[in-house]
Amino acid sequence: MSQTYNRKSREMTEGLSRTANRAMLRGVGFQDKDFTKPIVGIASAGSDVSPCNIHLDELAAVARKRLRELDIMPLTFHTFVVTDGMAMGHEGMKASLVSRETIADVIELDARGHAMDALLGIGGCDKTIPGTVMGMIRMDVPGVFVYGGTIAAGNHDGSPVDIVSAFEAVGAFSAGKITEQERHAVECAACPGAGACGGMYTANTMASAVEALGLSVPGSASVPAIHPDRDQLLVDSAEALERLVREDRSFKSFLSRESFENAIRVVMALGGSTNAVLHLLGIAHEAGIELSINDFNAFSDTTPIICDMKPAGRYVMEDLHQVGGLSAVMKILLDAGMLHGDCPTVNGKTIAQNLEDVETRLEGQEVIHPLSDPVKPTGPIVILKGNLAQEGAVLKTCGLSEVVHSGPARIFENEESALDAILNDGVKAGDVVVIRYEGPKGGPGMREMLSPTSAIAGVGLLHDVALITDGRFSGGSHGMVVGHVAPEAQVGGPIALIREGEIITIDSNKKILEVDVPEAELEKRRQSWQPRDTGYHTGALYKYAKLVSSAGLGAFTS
Repeated sequence: MSQTYNRKSREMTEGLSRTANRAMLRGVGFQDKDFTKPIVGIASAGSDVSPCNIHLDELAAVARKRLRELDIMPLTFHTFVVTDGMAMGHEGMKASLVSRETIADVIELDARGHAMDALLGIGGCDKTIPGTVMGMIRMDVPGVFVYGGTIAAGNHDGSPVDIVSAFEAVGAFSAGKITEQERHAVECAACPGAGACGGMYTANTMASAVEALGLSVPGSASVPAIHPDRDQLLVDSAEALERLVREDRSFKSFLSRESFENAIRVVMALGGSTNAVLHLLGIAHEAGIELSINDFNAFSDTTPIICDMKPAGRYVMEDLHQVGGLSAVMKILLDAGMLHGDCPTVNGKTIAQNLEDVETRLEGQEVIHPLSDPVKPTGPIVILKGNLAQEGAVLKTCGLSEVVHSGPARIFENEESALDAILNDGVKAGDVVVIRYEGPKGGPGMREMLSPTSAIAGVGLLHDVALITDGRFSGGSHGMVVGHVAPEAQVGGPIALIREGEIITIDSNKKILEVDVPEAELEKRRQSWQPRDTGYHTGALYKYAKLVSSAGLGAFTS
C-alpha cells in the first residue's frame, strides 16, 4: 500500500520528532517498511467472562493475519463485556447498559490515542455490538463490524434448550412443575459452548440490524460461532476494510435514514428484541441521523413477523442459518418492496446486489414463513404513549396476537422485591406488576427484567399478568411486558406517582399506556415527590446517572 493511505497514523510515525513513537512500535513488531502502512485497530470484545465472547480473540487473529497479508498493520486492543446472562437478577445488571457507552468511549480513546487509520470491530454479547458500532461511527474512519456468531442450541431430553430455558426453569421449579433434577439438567445443557444466546434475543437482533444497516459483510449475523464459514467472514471483512482504506470511505458514510429504515424493518420481520429501539436510537444519534421512538410504530404496523424464533417461537439462529440465514429474510423483504435496495454496504455492493443471487427455500421448513402466511401479521414492538408514558414506552407483542389488559397495579420499588413476590404466590392473575426506579438514571443503569418475566412464565401466568417498568427487558422476555417507560421514576415520571391497586390499561391496538388517575391528582402527588438516593455517589454508575438521556431518546451519554 502507498504511503498516502496512512492518513492519520503518519502523525505518529513520520519525522525526526517521532523517533520515540517508532521505537515503541518496533517493540510490538514494526519494521522500517511498516511505518508507511496504514494502521488498523482491531477492537475485540474477546473475554472468557462469557460464552458469547470467549472465541472473539481467535476471530481477531484470523483478521489480523489477512490484514498483514494486505500490507496493513493491525493493532489489537480489547473493549470489554458485561454479559447480561450472568449479570441478570442482581446488582451487576446495572453495569450492562452503561457498558455500551463505555465500549464506545474505549474505542474512541484507543483509536485517537494511537492515531488509527481504520477500525475492525468484533462483538458478541448484547452491548458489545451497539457499543462497538457507536464508537466506530464516532471516529469517522473506515471500518467494518463483525459479529462473533450465535451459540449452538443445548439439548435436554431430546429438546433444544437455551439460556432462557434456564431462567424459566427457576419459575417452573418454584411452582412445582419440574423437579430439582430436571432444573439442574436444564442448567447444565443450556450453554454448550461459544457464541451469543441462540434465540432472537438482543445479540442476534442487533447483529442482524447492523448487517441490514450495511456495516457488516453478508452472513455476519447468522453464521453460527463455531461454523467453519465464520473464519471466512473475517477474511472477507479484512478485505472489505482494505478496500475502504484505499477509498478513504468512512464507516459512518454508509448510514442514512433509509439504512435505518432497513434495519427497523428487519428487526420487525425477525420478531426481534425491544432493546433494538434503544440501540438503533443510540447508533442514529452517534451518526447524526434523525430517528425518533415515534418512527417505530409505522414499521411494526406494516411488517409481519416471518421467522418463528425464540423466545415466543420454536427456533434459534442456528436453525435460521440452515434455511438461508438473514439473507433469505432480507431477500423476501426486498422482493416485496419493503427494503431500500440501493443502500450501500461495506463490501462495496448495495443491499440489492448482495441479495441478487440469494434463493429463498420456503418449502420443507418452518423457520421462515412467507409474507402471505406470517407468524404474526404485525411486528413484535409497539410504542405506547399516554399519561403513564408521555415520552413513550416499548411493548413487546411477540407471541401474542394483541395485548389489551387492564388490572390493578402491584407496586415494587426494585426488581428483587417483584421477583420474590412472583415466586412466592404474591402476584395473581389480572395484576399489573409495576417495577420502578430501574430506569437509566434511577437504577442507575436500566436493568433488564428477564428474571421476573421468566418467573411469570414459569409459574404459569404468562398470559394473565402484565409487567411494566422503566427498566428494560431481555430479548428473551415474552408475555405482556412494557419497558422503557419514560419519563422514568427517578425524574418524577408518572410511574413514580401511581399507587397500589390503581387500574392500569395497556392497549396495543390503541397504543396507549394509562393509569386511571386524574392528571390533577398526579400533579398533586408530584408536588410532594422527591427523587430517591440511588446509593451511588462516585464511580461509573454515578457519572452515568448524571449524563444519561431519557430512554425515549435512546439512553445515550454523548
